[in-house]
Amino acid sequence: MAEAVNEAVERAARDSYGRLLAFLSARTRDIAAAEDALSDAFAAALGTWPSRGIPDRPEAWLLTAARHKLIDAARRRHTQEQSLPALLTAAEEAAEAAASEKFADERLKLLFICAHPAIDPSIRTPLMLQTVMRLDAARIASAFCVSPAAMARRLTRAKEKISRAGIPFEVPEKSELAPRLEFVLEAIYAAFGSGWEDVTGAAGRLSGLPGEAIHLSRVMATLMPEEPEVHGLLALMLYCEARRGARRDENGSFVPLSEQDATLWSAPMIDEAERQLAAAARMGRPGRFQLEAAIQSAHANRLITGRTDWEAIALLYEGLVRTAPTVGAMVGRAAAIAEARGAEAGWALLEQLSEEMRAGYQPYWALAGHLLARMNRAGEARQAYIRAIGLCHEPAMRAFLLKRAAAI
Repeated sequence: MAEAVNEAVERAARDSYGRLLAFLSARTRDIAAAEDALSDAFAAALGTWPSRGIPDRPEAWLLTAARHKLIDAARRRHTQEQSLPALLTAAEEAAEAAASEKFADERLKLLFICAHPAIDPSIRTPLMLQTVMRLDAARIASAFCVSPAAMARRLTRAKEKISRAGIPFEVPEKSELAPRLEFVLEAIYAAFGSGWEDVTGAAGRLSGLPGEAIHLSRVMATLMPEEPEVHGLLALMLYCEARRGARRDENGSFVPLSEQDATLWSAPMIDEAERQLAAAARMGRPGRFQLEAAIQSAHANRLITGRTDWEAIALLYEGLVRTAPTVGAMVGRAAAIAEARGAEAGWALLEQLSEEMRAGYQPYWALAGHLLARMNRAGEARQAYIRAIGLCHEPAMRAFLLKRAAAI
């Protein structure tokens, strides 16, 4: 029974945490208070469900439990009269929602709140990743190259700023959406990437993130149909998600894109991605996500032609590097150039990256190992693969890199 309860609680956290937190935060106007109430609710589930059984509607049970925690918090803070009405009102609305079959999904609202101009731009995306996408501070800190303790402090200060500044918990007017859009799209894509990197699905709490990211992006495409980058991001994620079934072989081993069986890709998902990318292109305002989607579209064309047009992909990467000169874009360009024009040409581009840019970037070292091996520089290739393996935390990818290194 204990194992079944743990699985049920983990599933509820994976499926519902973001929606529950957004719902409660929108009503308490206090993300930290909502997090505390929800944390206590999950703890109560672990203590109660083993003896009383797993409820038919775990999400409603958790919302009800969180409601009680909010009421308790209101009573403890009764001397702070300004917080009491909001907490009690939030508790009553939570009760009504728990009694219904569904409650509003307000994660998109919370995303735009976290992107408010009053919040430090450097913490907006991390704040969204924690509150809406439930990534922990340590994982976020790793992605942003800061210590977990420092990231936790910054996240706490940002939540306090939202509460103190009285930021409205509502989707802003259309005129105010665009300045926040970049940060929201970044957070959605970062969440998708966190789940996408989990090739084997071993990290259960991350496995649902790609689906959630695609869902939120679809909602945004409805909310902001005139924004081409919204359609571009949705297309990009759909192209990637279409390949999920081909990323592992029958033994569960990682299969790189160039070696995947294209017949295993999802044609309907690719078709949807093509429609989204075409809709973005018609608006005549190219951007980063549209270019990244176009690169994935060129890869997806192998399903039709049986070949990959590396020269076209290399040209698209040139445009991406000019638009968004990130280390990921530069490494991707080097990989495409190597396929189109030879390993030496790709290696020449890789060598242009500074030590600061490449030091902790695992894809750089994996590509370096691959290109150095192709150039018969075996010793250097092994060292590059060793660095790539040391930076890799995904078991299937580590096994793949170890196999490549051993083959030199």
